[in-house]
Amino acid sequence: MNKVLIIDTIHPLIREELTAMGFHCDEFPEFKRNDYEAIAAEYTGMVIRSKIKIDKPFLDKATQLKFIGRVGAGLENIDVDYAKSLGIQCLNSPEGNRDAVGEHTLGMLLALLNHICRANNEVRQGRWIREGNRGVEIKGKTIGIIGYGNMGGAFAQRLKGFDAKVIAYDKYKFGYSDELVRESVMDELWQTADIVSLHVPLTEETFYLADDEFFGKFTKNIVLLNTSRGQVVNTSALVNALKTGKVRAAALDVLEFEDSSFEVLSADVQPDFSYLLGAPNVLLTPHIAGWTVESDVKLAAVLVEKIRNLGSDSR
Repeated sequence: MNKVLIIDTIHPLIREELTAMGFHCDEFPEFKRNDYEAIAAEYTGMVIRSKIKIDKPFLDKATQLKFIGRVGAGLENIDVDYAKSLGIQCLNSPEGNRDAVGEHTLGMLLALLNHICRANNEVRQGRWIREGNRGVEIKGKTIGIIGYGNMGGAFAQRLKGFDAKVIAYDKYKFGYSDELVRESVMDELWQTADIVSLHVPLTEETFYLADDEFFGKFTKNIVLLNTSRGQVVNTSALVNALKTGKVRAAALDVLEFEDSSFEVLSADVQPDFSYLLGAPNVLLTPHIAGWTVESDVKLAAVLVEKIRNLGSDSR
């Protein structure tokens, strides 16, 4: 019987459906990377989140592997090119949490523009401040989306009805203008955007995409949203932009100080992180944009269907 190694905590639907497809599924929650490497050759499939890196040394030990299923969107912890050279299919499930990310991004933007978190804390402290918490409307603003895949598209859909001008740039996608968004170029975003939302995967190209040069090119002082990956934004550059006012406010669901599992934040001694914590115009959440009750199920269902569609070659 062909076997699937489940490396991270997943929704039970995946195990149930894979078993029904004829796979034998194993889980070893206490295992470390070396333990998984030692048994990798036994498996034709693996299901992961972000617990360990599936790199060349690991793949070289997985001699029977035919597919890797990533519960989620990002594939940066898999050496996808090398896996493909070995004939291994790499699957992910961004369709499963795009709705959650779209809603969370919009929620952070509304909270930021209307000072909701700050005002809530002030009222609880007995402070009734109205003028100091006067908000800014989305209507009439130009919103620039960088990366127009599942997540960027879901955010654009949530913006429908706010009467904003929504433009998007995607280096690898063309011809996607519709009633939700107008395809654009970075020069236009730099010249016209009031709000910028990042929805790109983490790659060599997008590592520190938002650096000093990036922020310096904007004509307006912008609001920045990042629900993609922490290392897409250079935190030092962001702090500089916040101090100068080039970034008026920022909402960050992800930080570059997260470890590769996204479960640990090693930022307690980082002065840039300390600045973000103390900045009243910065809103922070702990990498939960795609983390809803519904997305937990949908991520599993999407990935199962993609494995099923691989056909008999995967079993």
